[in-house]
Amino acid sequence: MYEESVGIVKTEYLDIKEPIELDSGKVLDEVTIAYETYGQLNKEKSNAILVCHALTGDAHAAGWHEGDKKPGWWEIVIGPGKALDSEKYFIICSNVLGGCKGTTGPSSINPKTEKEYGLEFPVITIRDMVNVQKKLVDHFGITQLAAVIGGSMGGMQVLQWMVSYPKMMKKAIPIATAAMSYPQQIAFNAVGRQSIFSDPNWNNGNYYETGKIPSNGLSLARMIAHITYLSDESMDIKFGRGLQDKDEISYDFTVDFQVESYLKHQGETFVKRFDANSYLYITKAVDLFDLSISNSLIDGLKDVEAKVEVISVDSDWLYPSEQSMEIVTALNANDVEVSYSEIKSNYGHDAFLLETGQLNYIFMKFLSDSIVEDIMMEEIATIRGNADVTEAAKLMLDKHVTHIPVVTDDYKLIGIVTSWDLAKSVATNSNHLTDIMTTTVKYCNAGDTIEEVARQMRKFDISCLPVVDEDMKVLGLITTDQISNLLG
Repeated sequence: MYEESVGIVKTEYLDIKEPIELDSGKVLDEVTIAYETYGQLNKEKSNAILVCHALTGDAHAAGWHEGDKKPGWWEIVIGPGKALDSEKYFIICSNVLGGCKGTTGPSSINPKTEKEYGLEFPVITIRDMVNVQKKLVDHFGITQLAAVIGGSMGGMQVLQWMVSYPKMMKKAIPIATAAMSYPQQIAFNAVGRQSIFSDPNWNNGNYYETGKIPSNGLSLARMIAHITYLSDESMDIKFGRGLQDKDEISYDFTVDFQVESYLKHQGETFVKRFDANSYLYITKAVDLFDLSISNSLIDGLKDVEAKVEVISVDSDWLYPSEQSMEIVTALNANDVEVSYSEIKSNYGHDAFLLETGQLNYIFMKFLSDSIVEDIMMEEIATIRGNADVTEAAKLMLDKHVTHIPVVTDDYKLIGIVTSWDLAKSVATNSNHLTDIMTTTVKYCNAGDTIEEVARQMRKFDISCLPVVDEDMKVLGLITTDQISNLLG
């Protein structure tokens, strides 16, 4: 069961005691975040990948909970040897703000009333969700994510991360999504909400104490939404006009067709695991999503710094490929490094949860196609050429490093001093850094490929290279340990 899986996992919880200010102007005084992690965070804290779930997903993206009959919702790409390799990466997935799977939402207890929030819970946005996720990432001491990845509403979160925290991730993969919600998408969500509103048991959102949940309304909302996740071809292949448990048409209003039975089952199953009010709040957040500024997506994405892979599905009519191409075009206009892939599938929108081979191939290619900039250490110790050996030794001890670039006042590289050089200073009784530092320094550029740099390190038998720009200003360092971690 657990072959190529992260195995048994459990959901963790983080309590944020500081107030969270929302886009609406309202404030949540405290928030709990439910999350799961897979793999180990490396000592540089540079191998973390944030996975963002879709509309009704949760933090359980991979592995198995005790007693479960099926694994996490993205088991197909997360685990040993898969694209999101838990032996290489530290993978984080959290339940979104407004959810009902452990993160604070309308079914959570309001500390002010000691009752469920219900409709007293404030309206939230995708940006609010991302801001809460940022608190979780900060909790781990991570200053930059290796990647942020997600599909559908998860893709919206990825795009919001790119805009809200442009320096916080090296790579980003938004899948089967759009940079704003379009009228048809809003319309389907609106009808779903109306079906919940019209259920007498909804009771204006105050159904928690009555013991009667708006199951009919929530079930209908799920049935409507589920139709949009499929394609006409997939429904024809799976159901056609097949009858359900009968040999002929009944000529009444009972279930005749298999597709009717399937949707009914989807609705009934959904009611057992999801909160109706959470559905209202999360679909509203999706409807409000719009990254354009003054109707310009180019302006909205102008600050993006991540390397981006946009993925769409050719049979997806909920978030069609044209909407993904709008993202690609806007990123290109801003000189962002962006690539695009279209999954070929008859599954429709749900393909991002099902197409194992294509997803793993695209992810692996994009994540492994690394350059120095993707993994280099940027916050490094440097020292001026007029310093003495004692200063260099103290700096090495304080920063726990063995290599320090020697720079001018404007940070241009003029040499490098190593722990070996300091040992040499004792033997030669030298106290001036310029007497012992190496001036014929091997270096690399941020745009060099990892393979090129690895070959250079092997050729000259060195374990660390300064990274410089075209003016020889030091940007960071790259080590053999980082390359080994990346290449596995």
